[in-house]
Amino acid sequence: MLHTELVPAADKNSRRLMIMLHGLGDSLEGWRWLPPTLELPWLNYLLVNAPDEYFGGWSWFNFPGEIAPGIHRSRRLLFELLDELRAQGFPADQITLCGFSQGCLMAIETGLHYPHRLAGIVGISGWVFELDALLAGLTPVARSQRLLITHGRFDPLLPLAETEAQVRRLQAAGLAVEWREFPKEHSVHGLEEVALIREFVRAGYAVVGS
Repeated sequence: MLHTELVPAADKNSRRLMIMLHGLGDSLEGWRWLPPTLELPWLNYLLVNAPDEYFGGWSWFNFPGEIAPGIHRSRRLLFELLDELRAQGFPADQITLCGFSQGCLMAIETGLHYPHRLAGIVGISGWVFELDALLAGLTPVARSQRLLITHGRFDPLLPLAETEAQVRRLQAAGLAVEWREFPKEHSVHGLEEVALIREFVRAGYAVVGS
């Protein structure tokens, strides 16, 4: 069971939801600035802590070291969270899954394996886990998912070229991936990147309606 905190929409009847996954060593507190900054009054937010303690914060999987077991465990926990949210009245196609760094990897990994279409997947300054296996096992649902992946040209932790090469392979496989790079390091590029995310999120709900 993951520890979560719901930030409700100003529109109390809205079932639109954005799930926020933090990076290594951070916590759900690291995303508390986003809801007022995005200025989408019809959007609920679910801030989520990763399952493993990490030097005062939390982690989705071991890093460095053998990352696969933790990723598979965290993906299962996020599947359970999505299923629970659907049972609570948040339809899958009204949920946007967003993550930064480790959270980016988990958003892509979870979103492209989940058996229901989401409103969108946003990955910021991260990478893709086991890309060959992912592409080999793509489902029709995965091919219908919308993705926005962003990265920094000056990222000292995760080189731009490696993530961009992964994104180009996802695009070549027919996935609907929007790729944007920013003059940033391992961070969110201020209001410019926030504006891009806002428009991507808006477009996802315009497509699914209600």
